[in-house]
Amino acid sequence: MSSHATTTDGERRPSPFTQPRAVWAVAFACVVSFMGIGLVDPILKTLAGQLNATPAQVELLFTSYLVVTAVAMLITGWVSSRIGAKWTLIAGLVLIVVFAALAGSTGSIAGIVGFRAGWGLGNALFIATSLAVIVASASGGFAGAIVLYESALGIGIALGPLIGGLLGNISWRGPFFGVSVLMAIALVATIFFLPKTPRPARRQRLSEPLAALKYRSLRITSIVGLLYNWAFFTLLGYSPFLMGIDSPIQLGLVFCGWGLLVAVFAVWGAPWLQRRFGTPRTLYVNFVLMAIDLAVIAIFYTNPIVVIVCVIVAGAFIGINNTLVTTAVMSIAPVERPVASATYGFVRFIGGGLAPFVAGLLVAAFNPMVPFLLGTATLLAAAIVLSRVHQALRAADRGEIAQPAETPLDRIENANPFPGATAIGNAD
Repeated sequence: MSSHATTTDGERRPSPFTQPRAVWAVAFACVVSFMGIGLVDPILKTLAGQLNATPAQVELLFTSYLVVTAVAMLITGWVSSRIGAKWTLIAGLVLIVVFAALAGSTGSIAGIVGFRAGWGLGNALFIATSLAVIVASASGGFAGAIVLYESALGIGIALGPLIGGLLGNISWRGPFFGVSVLMAIALVATIFFLPKTPRPARRQRLSEPLAALKYRSLRITSIVGLLYNWAFFTLLGYSPFLMGIDSPIQLGLVFCGWGLLVAVFAVWGAPWLQRRFGTPRTLYVNFVLMAIDLAVIAIFYTNPIVVIVCVIVAGAFIGINNTLVTTAVMSIAPVERPVASATYGFVRFIGGGLAPFVAGLLVAAFNPMVPFLLGTATLLAAAIVLSRVHQALRAADRGEIAQPAETPLDRIENANPFPGATAIGNAD
């Protein structure tokens, strides 16, 4: 297989998969980090049974992890702009190694929930910095680095449930220890293979991510992310209880199929649809189709086959949304990308963290139909809210929106990609 691709004007460019060792070290850590999203899905029922926990208590594994990740997003830029990207990555990896191992060592659901919170802090430090490091170190330019990053995300999401199921079949502690060992390997690789990164020239203020919500475009797209992630994590967090499957391996295979569709549609499907139909139209249709998918689960929640099929199919919608919603945020936010990323991550992970816990409470109070109908409603609301920035998204698709100058903290793009253009998204 050739290590080069040919551009439309006949020039040859490096393959996104021909990279220095430093990039592969961080990419491997990305794979393991993203595995953590679906790692616990196959063992949720096992944990509930062996630790005498209710579904709502088990769902706190998602809530503590994602809510802490959300809040920590507000400080990652402040930390990274003071100690540099490499040390921020190392700090995040160390926290994940320690707290994943502690989660596997405890004997109570409360202990696991608490240690997952520490894991979430490490995850925030890592994921907020890893993309900038990959882009700064990768060969083949910005586009090639994004393909590599999205590939790592997809592989991690697909492998997480499978590895969680295989290790969870031995013991519910297995997935936690497995992540700790894999992240320890990634930590060593990062220390030795990633060269020292320069400290940014500008130190980010703690207030910047929250202050950025004053900009209408960033505020609206962040709310869209919250609404979409509410539905996403309702599906991810509660659907295992409706599948009628007790085997962690079988649950892992179901979510591996889901994760493969997430990966394929995030890396290949979303860019093709964006080029063919544009960002806003693609997202409108995708939100509606995913809403229908969740509505079918709500109506037929007593039929495990229907639930399994709908969960796997939802992977396609989630893959498209993951790529295009994030692209929408970054393309029209009138602030530097590290700040926009922190703001968006904070808002959307709040939705993702609260949704599984609320789903457990709603099921206890009513029945499994209610949280999935709520997820259906949030997806439809996301489409409506997104329409408020329709023109800005169309302008971004046409290359008519300029991004603010990047700081060395980001280094994703040092030149204005749209010379002479004006930014959209003024503060109210």
